[in-house]
Amino acid sequence: MEYQKALIVDDNVPMADVLVEMLEVFDVDAITVQDGETALRSINEEPINLVITDLRMPKMSGVELLKSIKVQNPDLPVIVISGYSLSAADNHTVSEIADGFLSKPFKMEDIRALLDRLQK
Repeated sequence: MEYQKALIVDDNVPMADVLVEMLEVFDVDAITVQDGETALRSINEEPINLVITDLRMPKMSGVELLKSIKVQNPDLPVIVISGYSLSAADNHTVSEIADGFLSKPFKMEDIRALLDRLQK
């Protein structure tokens, strides 16, 4: 699958902007939202075929968002990013149902490798 439109969910606007720029290098258009509730609305309103979500956010955590997306859209790839260590429960959930995980800070090569792996 080639990714035409990604949704980046991160309450840290500068981090989201960096991800948008990184994805542009790989010809992936991206939009950003700052919380999980807005993300779920966006997924229902726009043709999104990749979600990248931060783990820690207000209103809804990245794990809660991941679970909600996978219930509604089980084939929609979701990548979780975090600058923190995962709790045992979050680690289990992310490893079981997320399509990828990136630790902050990450590099362009990390994004490329993950996109390549998901597109196979």
